Amino acid sequence: MEAAVANNKFVSLTLFLIFAFLLNLSSASSHHRPSPTEFIRTSCRSTRYPSVCEKSLSSYAPSVRHSPRQLAHAALSVSADRARAASSFVGRLSSPPAGRSPRSGRGGGAIRDCLDTLADSVDRLRRSDREMRRMGRRGTRRFEWHLGNVQTWVSAALTDETTCLDSLSEDSAAGAGARAQIRNRILDVARVTSNALALVNHLQGRN
Repeated sequence: MEAAVANNKFVSLTLFLIFAFLLNLSSASSHHRPSPTEFIRTSCRSTRYPSVCEKSLSSYAPSVRHSPRQLAHAALSVSADRARAASSFVGRLSSPPAGRSPRSGRGGGAIRDCLDTLADSVDRLRRSDREMRRMGRRGTRRFEWHLGNVQTWVSAALTDETTCLDSLSEDSAAGAGARAQIRNRILDVARVTSNALALVNHLQGRN
């Protein structure tokens, strides 16, 4: 009888210890899992402008959670939105004052050229944003195909933005004040686009 009681106590103690071990293991796993904000911060370290990346994407943490694909998609959305805003800003600067002829716009040729390349950039970023929604399951040929399209278009958008900056630097006919304002806007767009491309490239070959 005493042996049976002792055996029951041993079994109960063993089960208790196993339960405690599993509970601690689960707690430790949860403790070490980064928060969505920490995930974004860590992911942004792989970009060229990590502080810009973290600042522009931190508000997306609830929807991104721990998904590299959702993070890249959010980065594309940010880039497309800022490119559209910059294009509208450049368009206003390149428009002639009220009552003046179209040729008397404040921008000059460089700014009008910049507006054209920005329009291309906006279009490519929009297409990339839509393409991300069609990628399907990772590891499939469909995923690789759409990912390749996104990489190509985002890279081309970044080239457009760089071309715009170069044209502003080389053309002194455009007003200095207007050039400085546009340059600041385009630099911001180019940085978030560069970060978006890095996060998209990070999806390549991930399991």
